[in-house]
Amino acid sequence: MRVPVIHNKTVHTHLNTTTWTLDKFKTDAHEAFYYIESICNAWFSFEIAMRFVVSPSKLDFVRDMINVIDFIATMSFYSDMILQRLAADIENADILDFFSIIRILRLFKLTRHSRGLKILVHTFKASAKELFLLVFFLILGIVIFASLVYYAERLQANPRNDFKSIPEGLWWAIVTMTTVGYGDMVPRTYAGMLVGALCALAGVLTIALPVPVIVSNFTMFYSHTQAREKLPRQRRRVCNVPTDENIENNKSNTGHPAGHTSAAARRMNAVKISYDVSPKS
Repeated sequence: MRVPVIHNKTVHTHLNTTTWTLDKFKTDAHEAFYYIESICNAWFSFEIAMRFVVSPSKLDFVRDMINVIDFIATMSFYSDMILQRLAADIENADILDFFSIIRILRLFKLTRHSRGLKILVHTFKASAKELFLLVFFLILGIVIFASLVYYAERLQANPRNDFKSIPEGLWWAIVTMTTVGYGDMVPRTYAGMLVGALCALAGVLTIALPVPVIVSNFTMFYSHTQAREKLPRQRRRVCNVPTDENIENNKSNTGHPAGHTSAAARRMNAVKISYDVSPKS
């Protein structure tokens, strides 16, 4: 939590007089929150350092995206603190607060503990091709309809034309194809309205096409996770598989080969079963 630092600033008016106004000089963290944040970041630094030291594979540790995010979020605290000390006198120093926003990336650490986030991450990885096609078709449609609406609005006399250029029409095409519809830019001619209707329909179809594939992947991972949760936690004891050493020991103890011993054991079991099944005399 940051608190603005305000000081009096003398300004000159057009009447050759001076007056003063309140001006925000910079923003500093609240003292209590600063100490709490310092303690937490010290612990985070110690944690990531210890995890790196005890990691069996340093290369795999560095390649892990969660560890990279954790390192960037931890280092942003120190970089923000250094820049606040060195560049506090620079005009528009509030832009340095951007480094404190990077710490929000720590929320991605919840993927280690949240089963739902893990399912979502696996779904996005499995649906990477479909998501790429979705973004590609959206960009293609945005460029096409932004150009069409720009020229369509110039076919008739339109003193309240909102589309001054094609780049401005890109914002309208994004809002229309994603069915958000802010209404800050609207076509006012009949040709522009026709282009807008086609743009909205194309946006709905483009977004709806890859959605079933993504939903099926999510359902697959979710059902797999649910099935794993229903498995019994207590594992059954598996019978020991006879090894060559056990066979040799059995042969030396009985004086008979392993095949003879197993055959004798089978005959004894058959005799026991027939005795149990036979009727009593």
